[in-house]
Amino acid sequence: MTASGKNGRRPLTAIITCSVFVSALLLSSALLPSVFRLSSLSLLTGILFIYLTSTTIAIRELINSARIVIREVKNKNIENARNNLSMIVGRDTQNLSEEGVLKATIETLSENLSDGVIAPLFYLALGGLPFAMAYKAINTLDSMVGYKNDRYKNFGWAAARLDDIANYIPARITGMLIAFSSAVAFRSPFIVHSSLKTMFRDGRKHTSPNAGIPEAAMSGALGVRLGGPSAYCGIIVQKPYIGTETEVDYLAASEKTIKVVMFSSVAGIAISAVVLYARGIYG
Repeated sequence: MTASGKNGRRPLTAIITCSVFVSALLLSSALLPSVFRLSSLSLLTGILFIYLTSTTIAIRELINSARIVIREVKNKNIENARNNLSMIVGRDTQNLSEEGVLKATIETLSENLSDGVIAPLFYLALGGLPFAMAYKAINTLDSMVGYKNDRYKNFGWAAARLDDIANYIPARITGMLIAFSSAVAFRSPFIVHSSLKTMFRDGRKHTSPNAGIPEAAMSGALGVRLGGPSAYCGIIVQKPYIGTETEVDYLAASEKTIKVVMFSSVAGIAISAVVLYARGIYG
C-alpha cells in the first residue's frame, strides 16, 4: 500500500478511536446509575463502587512484578530478573546489566504510577466512574495498538495521541505527588526541592510528553539517573538522560521506589475520595 493510502486511513482510525472512547463513556454513564439503583443499601452501593473503581486502577500486579525482579537481583539471578522485567517493560531486557534492570524497574514503576493509578483517580474525581472507565478504555487501547511501529503506525497513532492528551494533567499531578510523598516517606523535606527541580528541568526531555514527568520527579527524589540508550526490537534508541549521575545503590533505590509509589497511591486515593465525598458522586 502507498504512503498516501496508509495516511488516508488516519481519519478513519481517529473516528474508530474516538468511538471507543465515547462508547465507553456513554455506556458507563447509562448503565452505572441503574446498577447502583438496584442496590437499596448504601453499604452495598459503596462496596460496588469501590469494586468498580478498583477495575480502573492497575498497580498491585506491577508492584508485585517489580518485587520479583528486585528479589531476583538480590539473589544474583540476573537472567531471571531480566525475564521477569520483560513482562512489565517494552524494551529488550536480555542484555541489560544489573544496574540496567534496576533502572528500568524504577522507570516503569514511575510511569505506571501515573497511567495506572493517578490518572484514573483524577478522572474518577472529575466525573465519577464513567470518566474513569472512559479513561481506562483510552489507556487500554493505547497499550494495545498505540505503539509507533510499522504494523500499528497508522492505526495506533490516534490512540497514542488521545492517551497523551488524557494523561497530560495526571502526569504532572503524579510528579507533584512523588515529590511530596517522598518527603513524607523518607522524612526529609529537602527531597521536595530536589524532586521538583529535576522534574521541571528534565521532565520534558523524554520522547513522551508525559512519561518523563514522573520519571524525572522520581529521579530527583532518589538521586538516581534514569533514561539513556535503550534497545527496542534489536534497535538501539538514544534517549536523553534524566537526573544527575551520582554514586547510588540502585538496588536500594528500586526498593525505595516501591515505597514512594505506595505512598503516592494512598495520597491520590485520599484526595480523590475527599473530592468525591464533597461532590456526592458515585456513578
